[in-house]
Amino acid sequence: MVEQVKVAYVFPGQSSWAVGMGLDIVVHYASAREVFDEVDRVLGFPLSRLCFEGPEEELIQTFNIQPAVLTTSIACLKAAQEVSGESMPAATFLAGHGLGEYAALVAGNAVSLADAVCLVRERGRLMHEAGRRKPGGMLTIVGLKQDIVEYICLNTGTTISNINSPSQIVISGAEDNLTKAWRLARTKGARRIIPLKVSGAFYSSMMEPATAGLSEAISSFTFRDSSVPIVANVTAQPVTDVKSIKEELVSQLYRCIQWRDSIENMIARGVTNFFEIGHGEVLTGLIKQISPGVRTFNVGDLTSVREIAKWRRM
Repeated sequence: MVEQVKVAYVFPGQSSWAVGMGLDIVVHYASAREVFDEVDRVLGFPLSRLCFEGPEEELIQTFNIQPAVLTTSIACLKAAQEVSGESMPAATFLAGHGLGEYAALVAGNAVSLADAVCLVRERGRLMHEAGRRKPGGMLTIVGLKQDIVEYICLNTGTTISNINSPSQIVISGAEDNLTKAWRLARTKGARRIIPLKVSGAFYSSMMEPATAGLSEAISSFTFRDSSVPIVANVTAQPVTDVKSIKEELVSQLYRCIQWRDSIENMIARGVTNFFEIGHGEVLTGLIKQISPGVRTFNVGDLTSVREIAKWRRM
């Protein structure tokens, strides 16, 4: 008898992208190709071409990169399901980092792919507009404890926006304040300080101007209870009902993403295997920092999709 294991599917956020993402799986798997074809039809322009060919400066526009990352994640999921049959285990929990939460909702059948890509395109537009009205950015700080980063934020007018792992925290704020935070973080011994390629101070109060528009957009789409519990970014607790999902999507826009707590809470509930589904290995790296003993598997390109049947032996 095969031992039952608890598995979580996790979906990356806006920073997990590259020109060419998804192309190799689309060439080889009809299910992935159908995902990109559907999104192109729904959006009314070839998002697939932007993903596969660029140009980079157009792809990374917030209102393009958000549906692009979502689409790539779902295409990876569908390809893995196509090739693996029963080899890929069902998820006990779903979670997504920021934007990735929308891919988790699609995977949990809480919202259709068509509605999700339209919604995240509008989300991206609203976030871009909020960033234009209140210019700002984000910095990843590596190697400082949370209390030190809190001190830096308190003294520079910035805000913690992502608690990603014990050693990686992201802050948001106005550009001048981020410059002050950079300098102070260096004096406190940060190992690395990395500016993110985003158009605003995401997951902070500077995004509050976008909340009314996002609430209105969410109300125009059909949501269902999720078939699999989704661990929410803001609370790090599992949710399944429509009301909680909608509240999470709005509050997530301007509140801190509790990724470290989300992973720890899934592990506390018995999860021992994490599948990162989508381009890149950002979340895998963070999960290993949080809990080196868990098993991780990436599903983000042709090679990893083909190896999905081997996961039990890895």
